[in-house]
Amino acid sequence: MKSRTVRRVGLSIAVGTALASVAACGSTGSSGGSGKDDKTVGKGTTRVSPIVALRSAEQSTDKADSAKVESSTVLGTLMSMDAKGNLGWSDGISGTLTMNYTGGTMADAMRAAGSTSMEARYLPDAYYAKMGEKFAAQAGGKHWIKYAYDDLAKLGGSSGAYLKDQMQNSTPNQSVKLLLASGDVKKVGTESVRGQRTTHYSGTVNVADLATKNSNLTASQLAGLKKQLTSAGVSTEQVDIWINAKDLLVKKVEKGEMSSGEYSQTAYYSDYGVKVEATVPPASDTEDFMTLLKKQGMTPGSADTATGSGTSS
Repeated sequence: MKSRTVRRVGLSIAVGTALASVAACGSTGSSGGSGKDDKTVGKGTTRVSPIVALRSAEQSTDKADSAKVESSTVLGTLMSMDAKGNLGWSDGISGTLTMNYTGGTMADAMRAAGSTSMEARYLPDAYYAKMGEKFAAQAGGKHWIKYAYDDLAKLGGSSGAYLKDQMQNSTPNQSVKLLLASGDVKKVGTESVRGQRTTHYSGTVNVADLATKNSNLTASQLAGLKKQLTSAGVSTEQVDIWINAKDLLVKKVEKGEMSSGEYSQTAYYSDYGVKVEATVPPASDTEDFMTLLKKQGMTPGSADTATGSGTSS
């Protein structure tokens, strides 16, 4: 396999696998509105302050520790991807997702590697991506690639540090925090989402105004949110969430524009408290991504390994 192909596929996986977990457990966007499984029960915007309800949802979702998740992500022409699995967030992201790349340059790169579907395992210090036979045969015979979180920041560009931060700190209630930070959150109405009666809340976050909004978040929480979004080139983001009778997040939808183009993310949550398992793949069948780069004659941290697009050739 050519060096630039290994680089393209490896970086595509690095970005895509991180974004899949962020879509499920963090913030960085998707289109507003109901999905095909959603049925509007009650419409209309009310002026009643939803702050108390959102605060309760933030705490309940955070304490739940785990859930089954289904997410879809579209990031301009870079990628379209669906993901499904069980994730936990009591101590960073943990769990397993099955991901399918459905479009964009990342799907092209994965197709060239032999498969547009892969398994990702998330553990406290790294995540692992399982590749197909074609990639393994051309990259030393090993099927798993290890991406240590500490190495993400070394891959070059501002996106490396951003991905590391997202992987280690994102939780599903991040979307709730974003709505609290927006300062103009509104209750849209009562809707049915996949058979559950939920309350729909919506708001638009202006990153430049985060620190001045009357958001009921602490100064450190606001600063952290602003840093994460600014690092991704996000200036504004629309956030919609659906909360059930148990004050748990059932659905989140976000959309916005990054420096690399428009993006959208949607995630559904169910079976809170589900058992989450993620084991480290056999060392004999695992290649560290940084080691793989060095074997291809590339220097980690150089322009060769910048993660800005994940598709440079």
